[in-house]
Amino acid sequence: MVTVKEGTRPPWVGLGAAVWVQIAAGNAYNFPLYSHSLKSVLGFSQRQLTMLGVANDIGENVGLVPGIASNKLPPWMILSIGAFACFFGYGVLWLAVSRTVLSLPYWLLWIALCVATNSSAWLTTAVLVTNMRNFPVSRGTVAGILKGYGGLSAAVFTEVYSVLLRNSSSKLLLFLTLGVPLLCFVMMYFVRPCTPATREESTERGHFLFIQAASVVVGLYVLTTTILDDSFSLSAPITYSFVIIMVVLLMAPLAIPLKMTLYRKRVGSSGNLNNGDSNADETEPLLKSSMSTASLGSFREGNDSSSDIAMLLAVGEGAVKRKRRPKRGEDFKFTEAVIKADFWLLFLVYFVGVGTGVTVLNNLAQIGIAQGTHDTTILLSLFSFGNFVGRLGGGVVSEHFVKTRTIPRTFWMTCTQIIMIFIYLLFASAISGTLYAATALLGICYGVQFSIMIPTVSELFGLRHFGIFYNFMSLGNPLGAFLFSGLLAGYLYDNEAAKQHGLNHLYGTNVSCLGPDCFRVTFLVLAGVCGVGTILSVILSTRIKPVYEMLYAGGSFRLPQNTNN
Repeated sequence: MVTVKEGTRPPWVGLGAAVWVQIAAGNAYNFPLYSHSLKSVLGFSQRQLTMLGVANDIGENVGLVPGIASNKLPPWMILSIGAFACFFGYGVLWLAVSRTVLSLPYWLLWIALCVATNSSAWLTTAVLVTNMRNFPVSRGTVAGILKGYGGLSAAVFTEVYSVLLRNSSSKLLLFLTLGVPLLCFVMMYFVRPCTPATREESTERGHFLFIQAASVVVGLYVLTTTILDDSFSLSAPITYSFVIIMVVLLMAPLAIPLKMTLYRKRVGSSGNLNNGDSNADETEPLLKSSMSTASLGSFREGNDSSSDIAMLLAVGEGAVKRKRRPKRGEDFKFTEAVIKADFWLLFLVYFVGVGTGVTVLNNLAQIGIAQGTHDTTILLSLFSFGNFVGRLGGGVVSEHFVKTRTIPRTFWMTCTQIIMIFIYLLFASAISGTLYAATALLGICYGVQFSIMIPTVSELFGLRHFGIFYNFMSLGNPLGAFLFSGLLAGYLYDNEAAKQHGLNHLYGTNVSCLGPDCFRVTFLVLAGVCGVGTILSVILSTRIKPVYEMLYAGGSFRLPQNTNN
């Protein structure tokens, strides 16, 4: 039993608050900003550093416990757990980098980084599950918005890091230790389950369009100001004004509930008399069995035929015990989903897309240095902005074409992974002047994987256990980081650096590798892996095409009819 907030305004207040929490949940993207300090201050080799990058990705994406908890605990409690994980994890890293405590063992820092970035899994699960359930008929749009702001978080943190913290890694870790938990405690009251809309209204589409446009403005603004601050010597008042304007722009989604407060409608979207909001809280199951099956899709299983009604009555009277496996589009249990081929195909395709992309992200600073770019702040900002564009654009584009053409969302994963093959080949060639463009384009393709996977898994396997499915799929990120970054990229980088410096090994040293050979073999392997991922995504899209034709036959999401799977 959960407390459900009634009215049309609370879901939009929750979405506005969720934007801030989602940005805070992007704290794991800051690893490239302080990784060089871990290497120089603590004397780690590149392989040790890449294994810390693996810890960063494991913590961020291993969220099965938050997924299970999302069905048991209220959002505020999940956010609290994430806030405490952030405090303790980044607190230990700050003690090490600031030299407040000397000689902390490597294994302790590895665990601390896992705990710190695991806060991202708790925060993301809380806001994503809550808002997907609050806006069930606009799940692709909501996923794109929230994951878009999550992708933009790296650029936001980079702006804070370069302007307010003056490129200090220890100050950044202290900011993460104290600032992220404080933000969560402020916002947790507003992120709460609300009465979901039963159909998509024109005003709702306008509200989503406003948030999407506002997020694009924020993305362009942050990218521009970061480049200006990095390229010119600006005075402190100007740079501080950059941050103030950025904060104001990030508050734009809250303009929607403010408008609904100032211009209240007498007749609500459902046709009931209301003032646009209600302060009443109703304690009831969040996913009521009486909701409309035509509009809420996987919120329940139901059939319209009289024979099915008779069967349900018989079951209710205890005369008949009926059990059947759910059809795609209905609510699956985890044990029912893992025996489906589509489940594992989606996992593998997602694993290829994010696993190869995060390898570049974790080694972005070293890739830039190897190719002669010593200031990697712009590289990270470009990747972050591309990541944001991919996440937001992937949700918008897939939502449009799935409703108008019933094209499976995974079609766009196919397209982006084909592009990623050429991007990795471009990285491997190390052609002069292509590093920035390739980084931005890879960020876009990387971001699309997130905004496609999230609504796809909810459409195929339902919203009831969505938290578990989403977090299981997210395991593809740390798994890819471990295989491609920790075992492959780090090993090849250290070997090449050892050759350049005439050493037998690099353990206990912090020498750098220079030149295109540092990552060339890694990029060629990543290109081959994306080729395999492309084939798998084509198979998956072909398999689920009939499902999407059934789910979106009327131009909007609906429960599949009584057909066999």
